[in-house]
Amino acid sequence: MNSRTKKFLSYYKPYLGWLFADLACAFIVSATALLIPLCVRYITKNMLDGISPNTVNQIYLMGIVMLLLVVVHVLSNSFVDYQGHMMGAMMESDMRHELFDHYQKLSFGFYDEQKTGQLMARLTNDSFALSELYHHGPEDIVISLLNFVGAFIILMAIDVDLALIVFLFLPIMAVYAFYFNKKMRRAMKTSKERIGDINAQIEDTLSGIRVVKSFTNEEIEKEKFSYENGRFVDSRRNEYRNEAYFFEGMTFFTQLMPIAVIIFGGVAIANLSLDLADLITFLLYIGILIEPIKRFSNFTRLYQEGITGFERFMEILELEPDIEDGDVELENVQGNIEFQNVTFKYKGNGGRVLKNFSLKIDAGEYVALVGASGVGKSTVCSLIPRFYEVNHGAILFDGINIREFRLRSLREKIGVVHQDVYLFAGSVADNIRYGQFNASREEIITAAKNANAHEFITALPNGYETDIGQRGIKLSGGQKQRLSIARVFLKNPPVLILDEATSALDNRSEAAVQNSLEKLIKNRTTIVIAHRLATIRDAQRIIVLANSGIAEQGTYSDLLARKGVFANLYKMKLRI
Repeated sequence: MNSRTKKFLSYYKPYLGWLFADLACAFIVSATALLIPLCVRYITKNMLDGISPNTVNQIYLMGIVMLLLVVVHVLSNSFVDYQGHMMGAMMESDMRHELFDHYQKLSFGFYDEQKTGQLMARLTNDSFALSELYHHGPEDIVISLLNFVGAFIILMAIDVDLALIVFLFLPIMAVYAFYFNKKMRRAMKTSKERIGDINAQIEDTLSGIRVVKSFTNEEIEKEKFSYENGRFVDSRRNEYRNEAYFFEGMTFFTQLMPIAVIIFGGVAIANLSLDLADLITFLLYIGILIEPIKRFSNFTRLYQEGITGFERFMEILELEPDIEDGDVELENVQGNIEFQNVTFKYKGNGGRVLKNFSLKIDAGEYVALVGASGVGKSTVCSLIPRFYEVNHGAILFDGINIREFRLRSLREKIGVVHQDVYLFAGSVADNIRYGQFNASREEIITAAKNANAHEFITALPNGYETDIGQRGIKLSGGQKQRLSIARVFLKNPPVLILDEATSALDNRSEAAVQNSLEKLIKNRTTIVIAHRLATIRDAQRIIVLANSGIAEQGTYSDLLARKGVFANLYKMKLRI
């Protein structure tokens, strides 16, 4: 048994009680189905043997027995249908939790290479197909196997020759099913990939709907969607074509079986080797024999859908996080940060962003990173919390390699305000509380005041409970930026990374937030990525980055006096 098979079966473990109850009811369903034709045979045999005073009573008695069998059959089938589906839903929920948890462990590098729609499809569509397989798979196997074996034994007991004629169909059907199973599996895998592409296209278009409309590119987005939708339809066409060949072919064979029984059974009656009661019973059991074949056909479809979904599920789950967690808790933080000959490049990026990069930042120092786009300012800041892993070299935090720290412990001590602000759907208070979930109402308001956000928040319709919409769409750019700053105020970390944190603010708000930031950065290690050079006048050290590494460093006035790279950047900004 390979590792994937073990993993597949492991999801049954918490629900073994439900599984055994489900299989027990499936056994009862099969047994009652097999017993009813025997009751019919008993009645017809008695009638053919002649009517006696006791015959009517025996028929009534057998009718009561059959009625009880039907009641038991229906109740057992209801349990299988309801509780079995619930078991599958719970297993689906467990798998979604596991995959979602695994998503949280994967680094920025993974998400740089992935489409959100594809990841969503693996979490939703694929897991639903697995739920159906987990539920119907065991019961279909048990019922089909018991019905098949039971019907085979009874048919052989009634008439061996007629039974063998029926079972001659089975190897032909098996070869036919195997051939189209392989084609269905390939088609279904392609179809799942295509629906993931559609999800990705929809997510991309709807997330950027304002850009789409502002550039009047609705028709282009329609064309892109039509292209992905057309590819999906093509994959579905191939899938449904193979499904049709499979199911209709199996239907053809199952319809031939009772025809063969009637013809050859009629010949046997004519030759006095079979009586009518046995032929009627034989036909009833052919119906029972056909039922597991139909179940098998249904199971085949569920298996193909479920197993392709499981393969896609495991493709992600088997991805080891490229950033391994350490085991050291980061405590008594001072805030010393040092890059030692760090080399780093992004996946798929031909050139190195950083090469043998070294930099030391003292505890409590206020450092600004400046330079042209693409020289690695944001990269330097992303490496400190280990959003990406360095290729070579080391980054030390208070003299210890950051690889040794637990990721959660390290990131709890670092506050980041990104230039591209992301707010979650929900209230203003919920978004500020994201910095510290156990914060009190008073702490949230204090953080908002420090970020110069309290005034505009109280002016909103419901104040701190105002719903800000998806990605904070109901707020202006400056308001969103101030909420993101309030989150960091609430987190109150010893190390701050500000990626152009005031870029979206007007002059009045920027001045107020700058004053708040000045209070926040006291006695903290602060790294600021700045495009507005005027905002870093008070930085204790400005690091000027170039493609070759650190071009120069010093205070604001010193660098201007040198008339070097920084002075040239300053002149360019003035022209702008």
